[in-house]
Amino acid sequence: MFLQQLINGLSLGSIYALIALGYTMVYGIVKLINFAHGDIMMMGAYAGYFVLIFMGPTIPGMIVAFAVSMVFCALLSLVIERFAYRPLRNAPRLNSLITAIAMELILQNVMRVLPFVGPNPRQYPTMELRNYALGSVSISNLQLIVIISSIILMVILNVVVNYTKTGKAMRAVSYDYQAASLMGISVNKTIAITFVIGSVLAGAGGVLYATAYPQIDPVMGYMPGLKAFVAAVLGGIGSIPGAMVGGVLLGVAETLTKGFISSQYADAISFSILIVILLVKPTGIFGSKKTVKV
Repeated sequence: MFLQQLINGLSLGSIYALIALGYTMVYGIVKLINFAHGDIMMMGAYAGYFVLIFMGPTIPGMIVAFAVSMVFCALLSLVIERFAYRPLRNAPRLNSLITAIAMELILQNVMRVLPFVGPNPRQYPTMELRNYALGSVSISNLQLIVIISSIILMVILNVVVNYTKTGKAMRAVSYDYQAASLMGISVNKTIAITFVIGSVLAGAGGVLYATAYPQIDPVMGYMPGLKAFVAAVLGGIGSIPGAMVGGVLLGVAETLTKGFISSQYADAISFSILIVILLVKPTGIFGSKKTVKV
């Protein structure tokens, strides 16, 4: 029973980790909590939904759904960053936070009023469920798709951030964007790329989440977005490895709660973890204290 819940938690946690990476990357660059990130995930899930309705839930259909979802979310994030966040970059942080909440509400309600979407939940097309026995536990083909896809995307992200010129520019802007601009780095371009990468991961996370829990609606991104934020804080917001570890830990904690206590307490446990980590170690697992000279 414990091992089975552990596998379930790894599947859910890998989705939280993908979404949390968007939170932590944007915060690391511009110190903004992008609360619209969960709804970008929702938009990605809908983009994948229409592809799968057209092509069917086959392997080629899933690949195209991933590609379309990630491209759509990347373009959407460029528009949001350019017209909603960039004008407020030098404004007080509260202004940007309120704008992020407004973008969340705008995305939800735009989808609710679109005639080909609407407010009602829809069944998500998924592949035929097959279970594979691993000793006393079983893992489904959908869980394998979720876990393997998440690992591949997180490995690609690590390569981009640590071993490419773009990643070096992102780390430089995160450390000191004024000094980075003096060294010839385009700060606006680097921030836009960071939003795009985070949203690409959110789009993939939306398809994976809808595949694992096959029902979508315009507010489906609200709760996963909040839990991914908890995962980012748990791991240390601003830390990419922290977001990955925090997402997995939160997913495991949630599924263990459902399996051994009650599913009614799963959300309460998730947000209790946020309160505890803020009280005990506000910087998170991988976070570090910063000394500011005054």
